[in-house]
Amino acid sequence: MVDIEVSILHALNDADISDTGVFAASLGVDHLALVGFMKSLQAAEMITVTDIDHFRYVLTEEAEGYVATGSPEAQAFNAVPADGGITLAALKASLPGELGDLGFKQAMQQKWLALEKTPPTPAAIAAAAAATAAAAAAAQAAGTPVPAPVAPVSEPRVVRKVASIEDRTAQHLKAVAAGEEIPKADAESLAKKRKLLRPDSWKTYLLCKGPKYALERVKPATDLTAEMLAKGTWKDAEFKEYNFNALGQPTAGGHLHPLLKVRTQFRKIFTQMGFEEMPTNNYVESSFWNFDALFQPQQHPARDAHDTFFLSKPSTTTTFPEDYLARVKAVHEHGGYGSAGYGYSWKRAEAGKNLLRTHTTAVSSKMLYKLAQNGFKPAKYFSIDRVFRNEALDRTHLAEFHQIEGLVCDRGLTLGDLIGVLHQFCARLGLKKLRFKPAFNPYTEPSMEIFSYSEQLKKWVEVGNSGMFRPEMLQPMGLPPDVNVIAWGLGLERPTMILYGIDNIRDLFGHKVSLNLVKRNPLCRLGM
Repeated sequence: MVDIEVSILHALNDADISDTGVFAASLGVDHLALVGFMKSLQAAEMITVTDIDHFRYVLTEEAEGYVATGSPEAQAFNAVPADGGITLAALKASLPGELGDLGFKQAMQQKWLALEKTPPTPAAIAAAAAATAAAAAAAQAAGTPVPAPVAPVSEPRVVRKVASIEDRTAQHLKAVAAGEEIPKADAESLAKKRKLLRPDSWKTYLLCKGPKYALERVKPATDLTAEMLAKGTWKDAEFKEYNFNALGQPTAGGHLHPLLKVRTQFRKIFTQMGFEEMPTNNYVESSFWNFDALFQPQQHPARDAHDTFFLSKPSTTTTFPEDYLARVKAVHEHGGYGSAGYGYSWKRAEAGKNLLRTHTTAVSSKMLYKLAQNGFKPAKYFSIDRVFRNEALDRTHLAEFHQIEGLVCDRGLTLGDLIGVLHQFCARLGLKKLRFKPAFNPYTEPSMEIFSYSEQLKKWVEVGNSGMFRPEMLQPMGLPPDVNVIAWGLGLERPTMILYGIDNIRDLFGHKVSLNLVKRNPLCRLGM
């Protein structure tokens, strides 16, 4: 078996290889195999390579049949007798397939053949007379006028216009088949107009000695070994260059938790609907913003230590917007804005207690107060962040979870607007069927629980809560009386558990989460 690499190197020792196609043929090897060794030697800088472009015309399958039998026009010419000619139908019948029609047209263009009118033959005259007599007899029998005589049929005949021809088309095809060149104009005509030739291009290469040429390839060392240092062979050794552009091994980190993927989808839906995200980076809030500003009374059970995590250090907040705090105190104690209030003694110390926020609505209250102070304009806000509640832990509840909240603030909003926005929002989640149930919240009136039919679970499931913020909450902030706020909220964990088929919330969030779940969870696309 020929060692192609050795053959290339030894041939270059005597002279350049002018054409690898010819060289491969002399070795009796496939040119593509030689090119593989050539590129390897080129990468090692042992040889230099220069492209050589080749182009030629080759016969099409149709043209290969004309090399031996002649062109269609020549075959048509030869099928026409030298004296008397032949009818067109007879000419086409004498040649196979469509060759008669094609050959006749080309011969007419070459002016080798022509169509001539000829007088009727005796047979045609006799046939016409017989037809005339038969028609007259039929007319007499029927008592109708005698028709005009039938004219004898005279069919044109194909005749030769020249005594002999030179079949240049066949000559060109034979020359191409033999590897010879033909005039460019003739070649382009046969290729483009008659489709008898097709272009064929390929590459070969000129090989010359490279800067590291040698009769034998020496594999470069990849490591500096102790033996090289001991013997001193490292001085003459050739080392493989480092590839500093190599990507290296992929890192093992950087996986997204399912909650992050679902949160991203919710965030996209809100932003597509024109909502602005609220800053929710403060986990610690005062009881004032978490409860009192929302018209939630200080004796409400949710404010008990059994339901809320209160901070021991710092335990209280003393800085509030005093004029707003006074209006909140007044509406709790005595009512206003159409409300009777709660009729109790409101305590500043209770409002100053610090806690881990129990809902992101604490952020909403701050944003609405800020909106009222800066001059009201319609707004749409949303938030997705963590909240904390002192609840018993089970398969569906944790002491911390993520709340999704959206609100729209504008003049003249109604419950119908809330239902319409919820239908639009839930449709983007893929929840097409909704139901609403009256509910109670301290800071919304009316309030509704939201239910949706889950095609995956085949039942109606609670999605979230919603309502319209009460005037007792909004007007002490300084918002105009005709401004209403519609709002809704839902948890992030429950839809994530449904999407990913997780039955226990502790398998989704917390220290018991499997790393395999984080690494191998599928993509999340809501509404698909």
